[in-house]
Amino acid sequence: MSIAIDTNVLVRFLTNDDKRQAELAKSAIKAADAVFVSTTVLCETVWVLSRAFKLPREEIFNVLSAFITSDRVQVNRLEAEAGLVHLGRGGDFADGVILLHAEQSRADRFVTFDRNFAKSSRASKPPLIVLER
Repeated sequence: MSIAIDTNVLVRFLTNDDKRQAELAKSAIKAADAVFVSTTVLCETVWVLSRAFKLPREEIFNVLSAFITSDRVQVNRLEAEAGLVHLGRGGDFADGVILLHAEQSRADRFVTFDRNFAKSSRASKPPLIVLER
C-alpha cells in the first residue's frame, strides 16, 4: 500500500507533540510501502517547525533530511534538495524551491521585495533584483 501524507501527519510524525495523533501518523507511515510527500507539504512543514515549534534551522534541516532520504519516502528530489540547500545556507526552504522554479523558467531576472531571500541566494541564475519598498 502507498500513501500520500498531509502536513499535519508529517508534523505529528516528526514532533510527537500529540501522542495519540503521533502514534496514528507513525503507524500509517510505517505500514506503507511508499510515502508520497508533496513539495507543498515539505514547505508547510518547515514553516510549522520553525514558527510554531521554534525549532532551530539546523534541527529542521537534519530531521527533514533524514526523513526524505528514507527508502520508502518519495518526494520531488530536485525540489526537496533545492529547499534543503537554501535552508542550509540560512535561507527559507520554500525560497529554495521558488528559486529553482525561477532558474527552470529561463527568466532574465527574479524580482522580490525580500532582502533576506536575496542575501541567501547570492549566485542565483537568474540574478535577483530587490525592489525598493
